[in-house]
Amino acid sequence: MKLNGRELDLSRPQVMTIVNVTDDSFYEGSRTSCAEAIERRVASALEQGAAIFDVGGYSSRPGAADISPEEEWRRVERGLTAVRRVAGDIPVSVDTFRAEVARRAIESFGELIINDISAGELDPEIVDVAARYDAPYIAMHMRGTPQTMQSLASYERDIVTEVCDYFGRRIGELRARGVNRLILDPGFGFAKSVEQNYELMAGLHRLCDMGYPVLSGVSRKSMIYRLLDITPQEALAGTAALNWESLRQGATILRVHDTREAADMVRMFEVYRSYLRGE
Repeated sequence: MKLNGRELDLSRPQVMTIVNVTDDSFYEGSRTSCAEAIERRVASALEQGAAIFDVGGYSSRPGAADISPEEEWRRVERGLTAVRRVAGDIPVSVDTFRAEVARRAIESFGELIINDISAGELDPEIVDVAARYDAPYIAMHMRGTPQTMQSLASYERDIVTEVCDYFGRRIGELRARGVNRLILDPGFGFAKSVEQNYELMAGLHRLCDMGYPVLSGVSRKSMIYRLLDITPQEALAGTAALNWESLRQGATILRVHDTREAADMVRMFEVYRSYLRGE
């Protein structure tokens, strides 16, 4: 996958570092609301092995407060400016479900990945933005909104089948509307119980077998800290365990708060996988 003339090799695992330009994201350690803090985070993650930066200005934690599109854009613009200043043309995704925010980001900062938690369900026009600019598009499985999603975790069938069938339909719809570069995100923690998240992890290979790169975003989430009765600040070891399993199941991108640990894990996994293949 090429962005701004740079190659992003999705045949091997890549680390996506979260840059939350917010003051209410669920993990306090990821909040970077001022330009100086963003630049420090980006510089550190770049040195530690980040391959992609994911910049978001809208907190999607369960029950998060809604903000206006203009306020979201103000935050995203600040984050993207800092990333470009520190990291140049490194691949960047804009974490938004709003078409206007995605459009302004691409027109202001050049080629970007669009990372949409709703797969175009909340603002269908974002799909047209992705098609118009031929932007790589991360489509995530979710129900409802961040404010309502946790009340919508009841499914008729097992969660792996539900998610795979959803993407089986949605991929065709997105491609028919001109989205050519797709990445799938099963949406760990979004409209799913703790138990459903682990069921989904165990069947992640089924989503990976659909033929598209898969992003796994489990970093410090409630499926770890609620199960272990700890805080997000204490959930690094659990994150590492689930990231390894994500890679083992076939995920291509790890979306993380902790870059060095994820990058080290990718290096270890690549060596491990080479022995499995008999290389």
